[in-house]
Amino acid sequence: MPARIPLLQGFAGYRAQWFGRDAMAGLAIAAVAIPSAIAYPAIAGLPPEVGVYASIFPLIGYALLGPSHRLVVGPDAATMTVLAAVLASLVAQQPTADRVGIAALLALVVGGMCLIASALRLGAVAAFLSRPILIGFIGGIAISIMVGQIGRLTGLKIKSDGLVAPLVDLVQQWHAIHWPSLALGLGLLALTLLLQRLKSPVPGPLVVVVLGIAASALFDFEGRGIKVVGALPQALPSLALPSPSGLPLQELLLGAGALWLVSFSSGIVAARSFGARGGFPVDTNRELVGLGGANIAAGLFSGFPVTVSDSRTAINLSVGGRSQMAGLVAALALASVMLFLNDALRLLPSPALGAILVAASIGLIDVGSLRELWRISRMEFGFALIGMWGAVSLGVLNGVIVAVAATLLYVLIKEMRPHDALLGRLPGRPGFYKLHRFREARPVPGLAIYLIQGSLLFFNVDYVRARLQEVMEALPADTRWFLLDASAVTQIDSTAAAMLDEVRAALAERGIAFGIVELHTDPLTLLERAGVVDRIGRDMVFDDVEEAAARFDRLAAQERRAAAAT
Repeated sequence: MPARIPLLQGFAGYRAQWFGRDAMAGLAIAAVAIPSAIAYPAIAGLPPEVGVYASIFPLIGYALLGPSHRLVVGPDAATMTVLAAVLASLVAQQPTADRVGIAALLALVVGGMCLIASALRLGAVAAFLSRPILIGFIGGIAISIMVGQIGRLTGLKIKSDGLVAPLVDLVQQWHAIHWPSLALGLGLLALTLLLQRLKSPVPGPLVVVVLGIAASALFDFEGRGIKVVGALPQALPSLALPSPSGLPLQELLLGAGALWLVSFSSGIVAARSFGARGGFPVDTNRELVGLGGANIAAGLFSGFPVTVSDSRTAINLSVGGRSQMAGLVAALALASVMLFLNDALRLLPSPALGAILVAASIGLIDVGSLRELWRISRMEFGFALIGMWGAVSLGVLNGVIVAVAATLLYVLIKEMRPHDALLGRLPGRPGFYKLHRFREARPVPGLAIYLIQGSLLFFNVDYVRARLQEVMEALPADTRWFLLDASAVTQIDSTAAAMLDEVRAALAERGIAFGIVELHTDPLTLLERAGVVDRIGRDMVFDDVEEAAARFDRLAAQERRAAAAT
């Protein structure tokens, strides 16, 4: 029955025997979620309990609307860092505003954007931030998070933002460092990294939380000057609709747009990675609906924007969760922790949170992918560094703008200089081949065939015109036809149409006929409207190169027979 209900796609085909695995996976997800649920809100200056709320209710929202059986949603370090920047901007304009209320409102807006984007089938926007730029951007965010933990690890009040200023503050206040806090934080960080390296079956952050609470209770950390999380509410939030009163609408929407772009892009990258590993499909447009439900649930219950969680999804896959029942079990377990174990959680020392966040940030810096980019494409490696530099040096919100601008620049550079080639025949083989790739290939006497591999648009017209001029100047004296192979040209604009008309006229002055082969429908329609097809002559527009070459051969044979007859 659930398979027929669109609201419960994550339970499609559910079988009773799956419950045992789902229950175990749910408990494991909750165990992994507890450290990040408490630690991540600190990035945005939110109280720890908000992270628990944002770990419980989105699981329910995604279970209702999400399409995937296996993906798990939750707080994400990159999204939290963008949220921190958006909150800072909004609170600066409305100092009396409630940060928790603003975060919940942003989650609602992000959820609404997800649903609208799904209705408009904008799932492809997930690929808008290219992989190299996303790798660099998230690496830059990781560095920002690590710098942001200086205060928690040292006990200092670091008020500066950015990369260099907090380090300067640290040097200026070094005499006030609370050394027990620093020793505790570094020790727990070393333990977390060691457990990761040893691939401990018990997640390192969970060990840090348990040890931190136990040590805090035994040695009275709070009494010794080590900051602790403090009292948490022993209740779950009630359903509430956050109000945008007093907040600048434009800033709110722009901030939510940045959150949506980063969270959806990074979340879908993670989802596709797990889909390839687990052998299940990921439909970006349907995932938008699931993420919309998760974020709306977070916003209605005092949470903040969430996305696909890599750590929680990894645990779900490793334990063998089969459906969204695992997410519901995890939500129930986290709610139980909130209701019955909050007295213990309040003893968690702040340096432990700093250690968890630094360890998580180190994991976000994908050194392997950066090394691979350096080996494969130095240009793409450079764009990864641009994304990293934007997030670290200009702040996260400006970093989003830099990342988007870098993506556009990356696309332009790729398209500005389309590859081209002259084509010819190989003796004894059908078809046409690139002359520069096949030494045995020879041009057809009297016929020049020029291939362009890329769209012809205003920003690359000058380059293509110059290349055509070079080719035309090098044509043999007996050239009668010049054919443009447009099989790889998917787009042509009016500027390119005018350029092609100029090329036709220049060739006509030299007594060379200009033709086009394999035009796609949209470029053909545009050239017809521009009158270029009529000036070329419809008999010089061919469906494929073989047809054009056959006609050229027939006309050449007729001319030879006519010349012989005279």
